[in-house]
Amino acid sequence: MTGTSTLRGELGHLDWPFFDEQHRVFARRLDDWIAEGGLEGIDHADTDAACKGLVVRLGEAGLLEPCVPASFGGASELLDSRLLCIARERLAFADGLADFAFAMQGLGTGAISLAGQRALQERILPAVGEGAMISAFALSEPDAGSDVGAMACAARRDGDHFVLDGEKTWISNGGIADVYTVFARTGEAPGTRGISAFVVFAGTPGFEIAERIDVIAPHPLARIRFADCRIPADHLIGAPGEGFKIAMRTLDIFRASVAAAALGFARRALAEAIAHVKSRRMFGATLGDLQLTQAAIGDMATGVDAAALLTYRAAWRRDVQKRPTTKEAAMAKMTATETAQQVIDRAVQLFGGRGVRSGEIVESLYREIRALRIYEGATEVQKLIIAREMLKDGGQG
Repeated sequence: MTGTSTLRGELGHLDWPFFDEQHRVFARRLDDWIAEGGLEGIDHADTDAACKGLVVRLGEAGLLEPCVPASFGGASELLDSRLLCIARERLAFADGLADFAFAMQGLGTGAISLAGQRALQERILPAVGEGAMISAFALSEPDAGSDVGAMACAARRDGDHFVLDGEKTWISNGGIADVYTVFARTGEAPGTRGISAFVVFAGTPGFEIAERIDVIAPHPLARIRFADCRIPADHLIGAPGEGFKIAMRTLDIFRASVAAAALGFARRALAEAIAHVKSRRMFGATLGDLQLTQAAIGDMATGVDAAALLTYRAAWRRDVQKRPTTKEAAMAKMTATETAQQVIDRAVQLFGGRGVRSGEIVESLYREIRALRIYEGATEVQKLIIAREMLKDGGQG
C-alpha cells in the first residue's frame, strides 16, 4: 500500500494536550524514516519474507522501542499507549503490513512485559525490541474466540514441566514467530479463572504449525497445534490461573492501538480521496466542485477526528491518569474501526471504477480495514463491554 502520500499534512492532532514532546519527537522520527524510504521495496506477494524484513528494518531503526519496557531497550518503563498508537497510525497510513509487523512485536510479548519472570524478560524482550526475534499472541481457538471461557487447550503440571495439548487458530505471525505467548486451561477454577499463560518457543517438540490461513488482507496467519508439548515450568507467565487477567491487561493496552491503526487507514483513504476529487474532471468542473462530493468529504473528515479524539483519550487516560480504560478503549476501538470502514467505503465510491481495481490504494485499504472490525474483540463485543461498564457505574461514565 506504500505510495507517495504522506501523513506530514496530518500532524495537527499532535498539538492536542494528550501528547508530550517525546510523542512528537517519536512521530517525527518515524515520519522521517518513512519519507527516506524505510518502507520501500516491500514484496507484498511474499508476506512471510516481508514481515520478517519489516521487523528487522523497524528494529534497526530503533522504531520498535515502544513495544518493550525501557529496562530492556524500550522507550518507557511502562508500555506507553500513546507511543503505540502514534506508531500504528503512521505505519497504517503508509503500509498495512508494516503496521501489522510493528503491532505484533508489542502484542506478542505484552504479557511477558507485564508479568513474565525476569529471566524470560531478559531472554526475549531485548531481542524483540531489536527486531531479532518475532513474537506471537495465541489466545483464540476454533471454538473459543470471543468466548475465552470456552477454551479447550490445556496444560497439566508434570514435575518441572507443563504439558500442553490442544489447538489455537487465527494466530498472527503463526509460522514465522520465534516465541509465542500461549494461553491454556490449567483448571484452578471454572471458566476464565482456570486459564494460565505460557511462553513457548518455536521448534519445541510437540508444537507444530497445523495450517496456514489465507485472508483478504494477506499476512502471516496460522492454526497451531500442541500434542504432548513439554515446556519448562518456569515458562509460566504470572501465577497459575492468572492467564485471563494477564490477557485482558495486555489487550487493554493494545486495543486502543487497533483504533489508531484504523485511524491511519481512514486518514490515508481521506487523503487519497481529496487528491482524486481535486484532479478528476467531469461535467465541466472537478469532482470536488460538486456539492455531494463536498458533503462526503465533510462527513469523512469529521468522522476521522471524532475517532481520533476517542482513541487518544483512551491512551492518555491509561498513561497519565493511570486509570482503567476498559470502556474507553472499547469505545475507541469500536468507533475508529467502524468509522474507518465508512470512510474507506466512501473513498472507493468517489474513485468509481478505479476504486475496485486491484492494486489501487483505496482497494487495498478496503481489504485491510475489514479484519479490524473483528479481531481483538468484534464490534458487537465492544458494545457489550461498553454497556456493562456503564451499568456497573450507574451510567456516570
